[in-house]
Amino acid sequence: MKQSLTFIPTLRETPADADVKSHQLLLRAGFIRQNTSGIYSFLPLGKRVLHKVETIVREEMDAINGVEVLMPAMQQAELWQETGRWYSYGPELMRLRDRHNREFALGATHEEVITSLLRDEIKSYKKLPLTLYQIQTKFRDEKRPRFGLLRGREFLMKDAYSFHATRESLDQTYEDMVRAYTNIFSRLGLNFRAVIADSGAIGGKDTHEFMVLSEIGEDTIAYSDESDFAANIEMAEVKVSYETPTEEIKEVQKVETPDQKTIEQVATFLNVEVQQCIKTLVFKVDEELVLVLSRGDHEVNDIKVKNVLQAKVVEFATEEEIQTILNCEVGSLGPVNLPDGVKVIADHAVAAIRNGICGANVAGFHLVNVNPERDFVVNQYEDLRFIMEGDPSPDGKGTILFAKGIEVGHVFKLGTTYSEPMNGTFLDNNGRSQPYIMGCYGIGISRVMAAVAEQFQDDKGFIWPSVVAPYDVHLVPVNMKDDAQVTLSDDLYKLLKTNRFDVLYDDRPERAGVKFADSDLIGLPIRITVGKKAVEGLVEVKIRKTGETFEWKNEEILDHLQTFFSSLNN
Repeated sequence: MKQSLTFIPTLRETPADADVKSHQLLLRAGFIRQNTSGIYSFLPLGKRVLHKVETIVREEMDAINGVEVLMPAMQQAELWQETGRWYSYGPELMRLRDRHNREFALGATHEEVITSLLRDEIKSYKKLPLTLYQIQTKFRDEKRPRFGLLRGREFLMKDAYSFHATRESLDQTYEDMVRAYTNIFSRLGLNFRAVIADSGAIGGKDTHEFMVLSEIGEDTIAYSDESDFAANIEMAEVKVSYETPTEEIKEVQKVETPDQKTIEQVATFLNVEVQQCIKTLVFKVDEELVLVLSRGDHEVNDIKVKNVLQAKVVEFATEEEIQTILNCEVGSLGPVNLPDGVKVIADHAVAAIRNGICGANVAGFHLVNVNPERDFVVNQYEDLRFIMEGDPSPDGKGTILFAKGIEVGHVFKLGTTYSEPMNGTFLDNNGRSQPYIMGCYGIGISRVMAAVAEQFQDDKGFIWPSVVAPYDVHLVPVNMKDDAQVTLSDDLYKLLKTNRFDVLYDDRPERAGVKFADSDLIGLPIRITVGKKAVEGLVEVKIRKTGETFEWKNEEILDHLQTFFSSLNN
């Protein structure tokens, strides 16, 4: 492609509202442009990268017998109401009405649509298993779109759905999908990990996220320093043995703690360790208020609370709701002398607290020498806290360290989460009606592009891996007024295209410095510079990744390029 005939609007200055390097470079190098918050146009270079990512994804999906389809982006509300997600998914679901006042959603995901499609067509176990996938634009009304393509309101996604007659069949496809995803991200050259995760609004059990390691990642990965264990911090199990102190149990005392509302303030005021304090939080769990207790130095994990209580929606109770039930402000909450019927659950660490401190449920007062079971009742003890660095690894090997990650893929075992409420059934080999057993599997295509952009760059611009680079070669004649340079450049352009190299030919009448800066910014694997030695049939070749430069003869260029790109694929 001649650069004068395509659309690559490069920028010299970094856009002020671009927070991370990948976003800055994608804008500066002319790969994308923002239309509005969280919504982007993909320009020619960006579209070519997306296409190459899609090709890799399609190849790996096809290799495990996935079949591509395309489903509608607009989905009728009735389907989401069948599963209850119309009400539980939250404000991220973009909703609209047509001229007949019928409600629709712009597809954030397609579990309901694919289930409705299959329930009308697949009636026998003989047609199972079946895996269908699509690559399509998705819509989510993110509260805070940020980091460019990493968190947007409109994005490109590969979503796949598998249907099975048995759990064993689902397990096999799940393993195949994990292998396919591993192949995809390995082929892209990404530094990633597959981690245990939470299913969130998708539902189901058994799920893994594929996380690209990055300092700008919004997710925290807990991993072992001695094994391959890795989990999203939301799902990392805590396996710690807490020893109860042997000190004598003391009498409870009510002490005044004016204006001391946080755990740290109370501990400092009473001159005790934070670990002696009992943190009391109130959650609204499917419309019921539940007290959740943790040790003062621990953070309650609301995902674990949700899973332990098998709830659909878990959120913090409002101050008004707390006042109504407990008649107390947040800073003085505690589990002692609660009204009848209030459920209390606690992290395991709370059971080992001896002579602890908690709120007195009276503004400005706390209780000292509080002991579980003697002074308050806990309905159940569970693992409810976030794992911490230094905790033992749940697999018993090593200790936990943290890293930041960008989620680029997610695989779920849905089971019958959607097929049962939607009456998606088939006849088994005994002629009995059974709900489909399902899995779903997603990859953020545009997010993958941003993750690659984040990992492959330097202070001059991108260093695209050859498998996703928008072009293989950047052909740059220094002076378009020099007949020898133009003639050699034209001949090379035809030769390389004939031999199936993707070439970006910078035929613009720009200064050499501008061309070289744009070339480094765009970041193609190879730059061929046609300069003053064109009359001798010599060109300068620069490897973008290493910065190495070579002088090649015209007749050697093809062989050298084939050798170079072959070495990258081996």
